[in-house]
Amino acid sequence: MSDLAGLSVIFDLDGTLVDSEPNYYEAGRLTLAEHGVPDYTWAEHERYIGISTLDTIVDWRGRYGLRAPVAELLTAKNRRYLALARASTRAYPEMRKFVELLAGEGVPMAVASGSSPEAIAAVLAGTGLDSQLRTLVSADEVANGKPAPDVFLEAARRLGADPSGCVVVEDAAPGVAAAHAAGMRCIALPYVADQADGPDFATAGLLLRGGQAEFTARAAYDWLTRTARSL
Repeated sequence: MSDLAGLSVIFDLDGTLVDSEPNYYEAGRLTLAEHGVPDYTWAEHERYIGISTLDTIVDWRGRYGLRAPVAELLTAKNRRYLALARASTRAYPEMRKFVELLAGEGVPMAVASGSSPEAIAAVLAGTGLDSQLRTLVSADEVANGKPAPDVFLEAARRLGADPSGCVVVEDAAPGVAAAHAAGMRCIALPYVADQADGPDFATAGLLLRGGQAEFTARAAYDWLTRTARSL
């Protein structure tokens, strides 16, 4: 029997499995520039890390006084992002190793993301992770995006797993909050280092303040093994 029997692992996608935030920033920057906001900065983009694309667009309209309909802005941003994602998205090497370790143990896995279904599928196919990660949930498919628990609860449902036996891997505060709200344990590796001391990250079972630079597949696997023993 596997040391991880009884556990399921649910991954966030952007900033967790893959380094896609630069593509999201560029897609957002180009879309906003097209609608009269020419100076969108990376610092401004950081406030949307971990937030669904739809919720980002809704906030943009109020913050920047955009007149275009939400659907038009959403289509424009997604089109630009998909073009960038298909051309260049890098999977984090240690995350790839982690997925491979879990797959070798037969651990049920899913991806639950604020990205669109098309974006999730494109990124996973482009990185080759789609061969091991086949259960996918987009915030577009549930009532509420992160920090609501909906995407993680739907992922658990599709895996046939009890939420208490699920571990979420996340890089953003809204996702960590969503995992906590879902009654799931969480491995958190903050994409924005300055957010590591926030109250949401304090709820994580394993907090790697150094983010991806601190994450190793073996250390995460060993922590999961100890977690499985406590179930």
